[in-house]
Amino acid sequence: MAKPVVLIAEQLSPATVEALGPDFDVRSVDGTDRPALLSALADANAVLIRSATQIDEEALAAAPSLKVVARAGVGLDNVDIKAATEAGVMVVNAPTSNIISAAELTIGHILSLARHIPAAHASLAAGEWKRSKYTGTELFEKTVGIIGLGRIGALITARLQAFGVEVIAYDPYVTPARAQQLGVRLVTLDELLEQSDFITIHMPKTPETTGMISTAQLARMKSTAYIVNVARGGLIDEEALAEALAAGTIAGAGLDVFSSEPPTDTALLGLPNVVVTPHLGASTDEAQEKAGVSVAKSVRLALEGELVPDAVNVAGGVIDPFVRPGIALVEKLGQVLAAVAGHGALTDLEIDVRGELAAYDVSVYRLAALKGYFTNQVTENVSYVNAPLLAEQRGITSSLNVSEESKDYRNTTTLRGVLSDGTTLEVAGTLAGTKMTEKIIGLNGYDIEVPIGEHHIVMFYTDRPGIVAVYGKEFGEAGINIAGMQIARRSAGGQALSIITVDSPVPDEVLERVRVAIEADEVREIDIVEA
Repeated sequence: MAKPVVLIAEQLSPATVEALGPDFDVRSVDGTDRPALLSALADANAVLIRSATQIDEEALAAAPSLKVVARAGVGLDNVDIKAATEAGVMVVNAPTSNIISAAELTIGHILSLARHIPAAHASLAAGEWKRSKYTGTELFEKTVGIIGLGRIGALITARLQAFGVEVIAYDPYVTPARAQQLGVRLVTLDELLEQSDFITIHMPKTPETTGMISTAQLARMKSTAYIVNVARGGLIDEEALAEALAAGTIAGAGLDVFSSEPPTDTALLGLPNVVVTPHLGASTDEAQEKAGVSVAKSVRLALEGELVPDAVNVAGGVIDPFVRPGIALVEKLGQVLAAVAGHGALTDLEIDVRGELAAYDVSVYRLAALKGYFTNQVTENVSYVNAPLLAEQRGITSSLNVSEESKDYRNTTTLRGVLSDGTTLEVAGTLAGTKMTEKIIGLNGYDIEVPIGEHHIVMFYTDRPGIVAVYGKEFGEAGINIAGMQIARRSAGGQALSIITVDSPVPDEVLERVRVAIEADEVREIDIVEA
């Protein structure tokens, strides 16, 4: 069996390849060479990138087998997450890999601004000795304002406090208790701008935060204050910043990121009171290694069909080993439900989990049920990523209920679907015995116990003598071997259910002959696709 193809599109640490292990066909391509990238993506199952490779709609269309895009870093500006989600491709990153490096670079920029280190170096290297020109300022007893008190903001706080500064912060999502724990005073954005001697911004880039520091905000700052951005380009309005720096509205700025990279058409690069670095926030050996190893582990999980804690476009998280075997069962129950529904339009799907599983987080079962339901229903590649989107597009609501009560089995999972005409369908399953055998234990109110196979035929008909002989003859004459069979009924002479396991798919014309021969209300084939 061919190994899954993992494409490395940018330079990553040797530890990244080592973390992938021997189970993959690891290939390399220059992600900035567009034709080469598109060609290499043709049979790739995973692609590992940094910041230079663009994975957009065109790239995704060129990769029909792609299951995961892994960004060895934090930012995802170069990945079209919406297009990836629609294509069923998981997007993962390494959100904590560079936080120490970014925090340390921020401190470096603050110190460089306070003591004019880059300008003083350049002057001395040019043969000048101008000590008085580069008189700086101490951090001691100054006020530093942090916009965004997340993981990086907290690390910066801890490092700055050693300098004897007062740290204030603006973050609408941080509680006063958390701020107090960090030794930080929460203030409004306007208060932070007016009180701070140094300001550093650590917000995600969203439509709301883009340009959040512009002319009006810069005007509120002290004329002796400095501002630093090592987070995302565009958080500070660069044109407004250049005007403020040139006019002396503020003392200086330290920038590691820009709206367009590399920056070419900007006045900022020519100003003497600006310290710039070429997006070095994650550029340490340690950060690169941590990022590469982190996403390599995520790729392994994704290609093994697992959910990934760092997936940005799927409700992932750590799955308890006790919960994991049930994922495949629930996917198959979803396929059974879809087959029984036929051409009926599903409007609601309820997943009911009972028994010992109730003690665990089984939220993944909702994704598994949706994935299973759509597996044979749509032409798109269905995954944990786009199954909820497919449901939303079709107006299907889904819910998950959990209860410790399970009367006959240690664990049961029931999928209950409501069709647009009000019909309710139900299929229940369990993992039985020490071998955790996947079984169907209920179908539309009938109690059965059938190990899940690759091919099943479900028949609803009026209970009467001779029916088994009739359909057995039809299947036998068609060369269809019956591997197992179970019949259930609610009362003698009432409606009965036969579910049989067969060794091969059954042609439609054979199913129709069986339906006519036994005067069945319904005959359905269920073909189970392995995850």
